[in-house]
Amino acid sequence: MDAKEKKIPPESAMNGYKKEDVKDVQIPMPWGHIRGKWWGPSEVQPILALHGRQDNAGSFDTLIPLLSNDVSILCLDMPGHGLSSHYPKSQFYYVYWDGVIFLRRIVKHFKWNKVKLLGHSLGGAISFLYAASYPDEVDVLISLDIVSPSVRDVKKTAAITGEYIDKFLKYELLTLDNIPCYEYDEMLEIVEKAYDGSITKEGAEILMKRGIQPAYVKNKYYFSRDPRLKVSLLGMISLDIILEYASQIKCAYLNIRAIPGMKFEQPENYQKVLDVIKVGAKKFEYHEVKGTHHVHLNEPEKIAPIIQNFLEN
Repeated sequence: MDAKEKKIPPESAMNGYKKEDVKDVQIPMPWGHIRGKWWGPSEVQPILALHGRQDNAGSFDTLIPLLSNDVSILCLDMPGHGLSSHYPKSQFYYVYWDGVIFLRRIVKHFKWNKVKLLGHSLGGAISFLYAASYPDEVDVLISLDIVSPSVRDVKKTAAITGEYIDKFLKYELLTLDNIPCYEYDEMLEIVEKAYDGSITKEGAEILMKRGIQPAYVKNKYYFSRDPRLKVSLLGMISLDIILEYASQIKCAYLNIRAIPGMKFEQPENYQKVLDVIKVGAKKFEYHEVKGTHHVHLNEPEKIAPIIQNFLEN
């Protein structure tokens, strides 16, 4: 692959992490496998890091080197993302609920009794549901620019359900013979435009290390993520259910919100959910930082000290 190598932070900023400290991981699943990147000592149980929708484990590539090198972190490509297997044909991505089940499979695979979770966007929403579903088995939850699954306007959701199901059936017919493919620079432009300013070109290059695969046509690539993820609309959750899940969370909780960050359909719900979590969490911190929804990828130096301090205290 002709993807350019990401810029390595100065040695002084890497806290001892070296390239060889990152190990490729493959975990068997009933439908295939989950791939991931294990940063830090393998003898230390890692923090489980989950990326956002249509991103991949590379989402944390610039952040983790700024954390202490005695912190072990396992960044996973979620099902249908990055280098992980896609779900079988005909299976819809109910991303929130599927995510909790997938995360539970990971925990069971490693036979861990308790876990620490780090999630951005969709990964943060899944981590929220997991911490609420297994409140005695989560020690720490760090959520980046999201607090819970987003609540959508039910009228809008109902109006486009049929359209999304038909799109799903259309995407299901795509194969390696007819899936769109592009030159590398063209793919970067597509990604930058799709993220609408949330990531930089450098960030796009990092994500595309796990986000594209060589096509049959020379010097062209296709997106490795499952196109069916574009229509993972079904299975959304209402606010009353989310607030009930929030009341179950007991672990130490850190939320870092980017300003302006992600645009939510009902932004007032963010604080409502935080207020409920704050009541039950054994430790609670909320911070705001200036940046886009992908501030952890674009400007990781803004949030790394917050995370490090939270983990140490």
